[in-house]
Amino acid sequence: MPVLRIPTPLRAYTGGQSEVHVSGANIAEALADLSSQYPAIKPHLFNESGDLRPFVNLFVGERNIRDLQGMDTPVHEGDRVMLIPSIAGGAMSLRGRRVSIRSSTYSTIADRSILLMDVEIASSLTLFAPRNDMK
Repeated sequence: MPVLRIPTPLRAYTGGQSEVHVSGANIAEALADLSSQYPAIKPHLFNESGDLRPFVNLFVGERNIRDLQGMDTPVHEGDRVMLIPSIAGGAMSLRGRRVSIRSSTYSTIADRSILLMDVEIASSLTLFAPRNDMK
């Protein structure tokens, strides 16, 4: 049985479980099984048309299913499937430059979870700031 890793924000819909054993030959069947075990999670994964929401990312091992066969990506006994919702928004400053976080996602590389962020750094810099003591 594949194991589906549930991110912290979605654990409220899986009874606090961080990992759920699911059955199915591919991602679509595994998510259907997850939804049958925990119906409250379904609207957080799928839109009204039944399609996977665009901000939901699924990884089999270290590979994003979007780079594989999508919802038809096969899963096997012992596979670890990571469910990772994208997080968007926020801003911070980097030496006077405005840095906007457009989106972020978690990935796993060499058994380490890392946060990947798509950022935009403002290209305009203030070279001369007005001074009040100048006459």
